[in-house]
Amino acid sequence: MSAEGKVAVITGSTSGIGLGIAKGFADAGIHVVINGFGDESEIKKELDELQAKGVTAIYNDADMTKPDEISQLVEDTVNELGSIDIVINNAGIQNVQPVEEFPVEKWDAIIAINMSSAFHTVRAAIPYMKKQGWGRIINIASAHALVASPYKSAYVTAKHGVLGFTKTIGLEVAKDNITCNAICPGYVWTPLVEGQVKDTAKARNLTENEVINDVLLAAQWTKKFVTVEQLAGTALFLCSDHAENITGTHIAVDGGWTAA
Repeated sequence: MSAEGKVAVITGSTSGIGLGIAKGFADAGIHVVINGFGDESEIKKELDELQAKGVTAIYNDADMTKPDEISQLVEDTVNELGSIDIVINNAGIQNVQPVEEFPVEKWDAIIAINMSSAFHTVRAAIPYMKKQGWGRIINIASAHALVASPYKSAYVTAKHGVLGFTKTIGLEVAKDNITCNAICPGYVWTPLVEGQVKDTAKARNLTENEVINDVLLAAQWTKKFVTVEQLAGTALFLCSDHAENITGTHIAVDGGWTAA
């Protein structure tokens, strides 16, 4: 069964990785629901571009820290588009500080958005997937689901949790023609990272090339950023018939980071 014509909900998709996946899915004929915060005019522009690809694209402003809004996101998707076939849990935030200085509210927010939101989305979507006899759940984790870095205690904890959640759900729904997998990217070239390169270069008195090669890509053996198009292609593969026996596991798209 092809994913063309299916309906995908992609959380945290008004920019960056999520938007890149939404564009890749729309190119493949998959209807998309995008979600996240951002400028209203920019969101409308992105919706227009997605719809120009010949699919239905709608926006839902659910706050991924609020379980009731997440459940409503799933219900609204089914009511407006007729089904919810694919869930991409991508919403995430970051904070970098030593653990003894880490603000409690930042910890709580990162756990809520990066980990707990995946639970709430999957919990709400699975009954519909079981009823229709098909579903694909993809959790965007991170290389930090597999290895740690200092000063990212909440993020690393959340992403490790997402990977454990992925394994568990993969087993629970294995006989229902539903798969659950995680994609673990390394550093991805997005406008946000591009801005970080410029800021880091200025703060550390380095060239932008030095920041890219000696700071961000130090662990990525290919010395190349992951692209959003590569992540979209990986997600599309996991939604294809070729991947129907891949479940409860992860694919690392990290330039060799976690192989070392």
